[in-house]
Amino acid sequence: MLPAVVKLCCGISYPHLRSMTGLQRTAVAVIGQEITHLQRWGQIQHHNRTPAGLNPNVKPVPAKEDQLFYTQQGQEAMRKALSMLEDKGGANGDVICSKVMPGARKVFRLEAILEASVDELYNLLFIRVEEMHQWNPSIQHIKVLKHVGPETIVTHEVSAETAGNLIGQRDFLSVRHSCKQKSSVYLGGAAIQLESFPPQAGFVRAEDGPTCIIIQALDGDRRRSHFTWLLNMDVKGWLPKSIVNQALPRAQLDFTRHLRRRLTASTTLG
Repeated sequence: MLPAVVKLCCGISYPHLRSMTGLQRTAVAVIGQEITHLQRWGQIQHHNRTPAGLNPNVKPVPAKEDQLFYTQQGQEAMRKALSMLEDKGGANGDVICSKVMPGARKVFRLEAILEASVDELYNLLFIRVEEMHQWNPSIQHIKVLKHVGPETIVTHEVSAETAGNLIGQRDFLSVRHSCKQKSSVYLGGAAIQLESFPPQAGFVRAEDGPTCIIIQALDGDRRRSHFTWLLNMDVKGWLPKSIVNQALPRAQLDFTRHLRRRLTASTTLG
């Protein structure tokens, strides 16, 4: 199975992957290299230390099969999300584009310039993901359930009950994967199911992904970054598509506004 996955990620099996932009092709190649590394060693290295901001009581996954499964799930989510980014679709404002996918679901692409380095954004959005509720009022909490090597985690997220929330409160169970390549970072993710963590009473379990964020340093100014976010979500429940398609891009703009405030606060304190 692994050789086929490597072939897929490198764009050999599917002609449309060969038409990717240079940035997207680089990301897919990085994923393929990571899978090749896993195949060569037959295992994923455990964390030697717990990253700052993550729960130190979370135990690593003991089984090598589980580690490989979660990592492949995160990598596959990133590959699919990058494929969706090939076509920007119809414009929906000056920073968000939308595209209708098979099944009539819309995905949304946001692009922005942020006053932060790639490493600073990677730290906020992946390493310290459990602290996200402190600066994003749309999130009630995020908890890391499993650490799968240094680049893959399994998380449970609960959205907050906020005024004007058209969709309502949801919870998410996701696998998140990251990879770094020179002056860029790629964060991918998708919904996952765990028998040990079934849907919680009182919540509608929505499904993320495949989704991804690309963070790329601006040429000539490494203190600023180009931020691309593909939002692909099935919110579940009985909601009109018109409401969902209005709420999701609004959520992207709200998230970006809160992120900018967090970055400004860090600069002021620094």
